[in-house]
This record gives sequence, structure tokens and C-alpha cells, in this order.
Amino acid sequence: MEVLRRSSVFAAEVMEVFDRSPTDKELVSQAKALCRDYINSRLIRAGVSWSKPESNVPVPGGKLAEVSSILLRLGDELEYIRPNVYRNIARQLNISLHSETVVTDAFLAVAAQIFTAGITWGKVVSLYAVAAGLAVDCVRHAQPAMVHTIVDCLGEFVRKTLVTWLKRRGGWADITKCVVNTDPSLRSHWLVAAVCSFGHFLKAIFFVLLPER
Repeated sequence: MEVLRRSSVFAAEVMEVFDRSPTDKELVSQAKALCRDYINSRLIRAGVSWSKPESNVPVPGGKLAEVSSILLRLGDELEYIRPNVYRNIARQLNISLHSETVVTDAFLAVAAQIFTAGITWGKVVSLYAVAAGLAVDCVRHAQPAMVHTIVDCLGEFVRKTLVTWLKRRGGWADITKCVVNTDPSLRSHWLVAAVCSFGHFLKAIFFVLLPER
């Protein structure tokens, strides 16, 4: 089974992008790289990584590493607020993980619901948490190849829905502004909107997908 890798060559290419305004293609490529990192972190945390990581796999440095670290940190906060929301997503949606079409349709439907009322960084983090939760489900159910499908699906959603918003903010590095204030009394305030009605999203998607099963 293929390991989620982060190559030094790719890291160098992405670092160059941060020094100028990224293109749509570059933003999508970055989104997928961040998704792989996020999923890999969640697989390791869940104890279900699909292959032993190679000890000499290089990691990206500079701003890309900072963005990935902050995305994971915010994801931790989001999942802390609602620990059950981002687990067992396939069961909550009542979908089969053996069909690529079913998995992609379900993920895109949930993604669309998350951003129905607009785009915020909290919702972007929620999108990544959903992708990772679904990826963990896939690996646990012996469908590791589906992880790549989820990464590609997220990239396509970013291309169609988030690229313009990201470009207005100068790219993915804008997420670093979300953690300027580290006052514990203000922790997770900005994330609440990302999860307050997520349970309703899941229920809505369940009924949308039900006729197809």
C-alpha cells in the first residue's frame, strides 16, 4: 500500500509559490498537500496508519510547514469542541466505503453544506476534519486506496469553490492570522460556527443520499 509521502522537491516548489501570488493550480496543489498531511496525522493518531512511514521521508519546511501545523492545531481545537462529530463519519452518513462514487458524492455533499452560508477559515478547517475522519474510516474498513480519492475530491472542491476566496486572502498563509491571539479564554470562539450545526448537515446529507442506496 502506498504511503502518504511529502517530498523535498515538492516542498521546494511550494515554497517558491509563497513568494508570489499563487495560481489556481498551485492553490489546489497546496490544498491537496495539506490534506495529505492532515490525513496522515489523523491516521497516526488513530493508530491505523496503512503502512509504516519511512524514516528518511523529508518534511516540507518554511511557510508550508507552518500552514500545515496551524491547520492541524485548529483541527485539534475543532475536534475538541465536538469530539464525536468528526468520528465514524461513514456510519453517521450510512454510506458504503466500497464505492468510489458513493464516497465522493457523500463528501462533496457534506462539503457543499458546510459552505452554504459562506466561507470562513473555521469552515475550511471543518472540511479537512471531515476528509480526515472519512479517510480513517476507509483505512479501518480495508479501503486505503480510497484515501487518494478523498484527497483528489477535496482538491476538486477547492478548485471549484474556494480558490477565488483564497486568492483574495493571498493564499493559504492567511490562515496563520487565526492564531495571533492565544488567550485561552478566547479559545475556539471562531470555530464554534463551523460545528454548531454540523450535526444537521449530516442528517440532511443522509436524506439526500438515501434514495441512491
